[in-house]
Amino acid sequence: MTRKASQNGQTKADRGVKAACDPPGKVELRKKVTLLRGISIIIGTIIGAGIFISPKGILQNSGSIGMSLVVWVACGLLSLFGALSYAELGTSIKKSGGHYTYILEAFGPQVAFVQLWADIIAIRPAGVAVISLAFARYILEPIFMPCGVPQMAIKLTTAIGITMVMYINSMSVSWTARLQIFLTFSKLLAISIIIIPGLYQLFKGETKNFQNAFQVDTVQLTNLPLAFYSGMYAYAGWFYLNFVIEEVENPERNVPLAICISMVIVTVGYTLANVAYYTVISAAELLASHAVAVRVTQSFSFFYRIFYVASREGQLPQILSMIHVRRHTPIAAVIILYPVTMLILFLGDLYSLLNFMSFLRWFFIGVAVTGLIYMRYTRPEMPRPFKVPIFIPAVFTFTSFFMVFLSLYSDPVNTGIGFAISLTGIPAYYIFIVFNKKPKWFQRFSDSVKTSLQIILEVVPADN
Repeated sequence: MTRKASQNGQTKADRGVKAACDPPGKVELRKKVTLLRGISIIIGTIIGAGIFISPKGILQNSGSIGMSLVVWVACGLLSLFGALSYAELGTSIKKSGGHYTYILEAFGPQVAFVQLWADIIAIRPAGVAVISLAFARYILEPIFMPCGVPQMAIKLTTAIGITMVMYINSMSVSWTARLQIFLTFSKLLAISIIIIPGLYQLFKGETKNFQNAFQVDTVQLTNLPLAFYSGMYAYAGWFYLNFVIEEVENPERNVPLAICISMVIVTVGYTLANVAYYTVISAAELLASHAVAVRVTQSFSFFYRIFYVASREGQLPQILSMIHVRRHTPIAAVIILYPVTMLILFLGDLYSLLNFMSFLRWFFIGVAVTGLIYMRYTRPEMPRPFKVPIFIPAVFTFTSFFMVFLSLYSDPVNTGIGFAISLTGIPAYYIFIVFNKKPKWFQRFSDSVKTSLQIILEVVPADN
């Protein structure tokens, strides 16, 4: 796990595996990201399960229809502030890896490792579990109507779905891309089906559900952080372009443009979708539902990028950043994610996992944007082709930390577990990274395990 090991390049074992498998040409994942592709990445990753899962969570914790619409717009504005801050970070630090890279640059390897640790064992697996649980419920509800769906049936269906998706991600890049395109079109079609009939009814004068929309007596301020968690989950995805920043053409221009265009489109679309919801369904009916409409999954390419960058920095074994010699898929990364996701799946329900994941995600995104402010003073000479006014990252950071720490009071169990998991990254850093002076026999054993895994999995280092 040492930096020296991660930078060792192609070992004899690597060359042996390549020779044995005889791949045609280079083994690489590199692609160019244009402005249009950048916009599609952001919109494609934002619009998904959130718009179908979050309305209930936002309404339940905001207290009224009017306040829920305010939360939707506020989350869009807050996400835009975060995205603009990430645009500055991405154009100043032109390295892939997103949150991990920016925390590493600002605060050093220890804080970055804690973020990486939380991402691998909690944030990513919980995110996959949340999306899959919602999908499973939609699959089963028509079958069990009018009765409720047994929780075990939902979890077993979710487990089958996760297994299928991870198998596809391990076996075929082309099938993964086709699935992603199909799901993107499905999501846009679902949004259209929701917005168009709803607005039609609104223009016909169907406004009874908007009467007394801003009842203040039902609003509980202590629950607002959980409403924002649901809202920010729906907007999550604006930061994914930064995970592949090294592959963006003309990032100084394309990253800020892609972010601004995407966030305006998504915020308008989400607000209209919620207006359409409330036109045809009352607040009580929405709260009685488990979700309003859902994507199945998203590509694991961004998760793989974290593995690649972290192994390049010497904080993860190189084997985790390797790809299959023929299929060009990140099979080792998928194999690591699968058992952790299955464990988390059976430990909580949809909304408890959402709060658990959101606490960790927004805490570390807040830390990354704090790094932007910190580097303005510690590294004033750093080139900043795109520079935002300081109040934008300041407002985003304050709001993120306020939301995160107040949620410890609103939902102490799930957010407390998330906080405890992040703290375990500190001893893990010293065990796996700092105390790396291993005996020679252990180094030989480690190298032999790596060689064996390369041969079994048929993986080689990616030529990025």
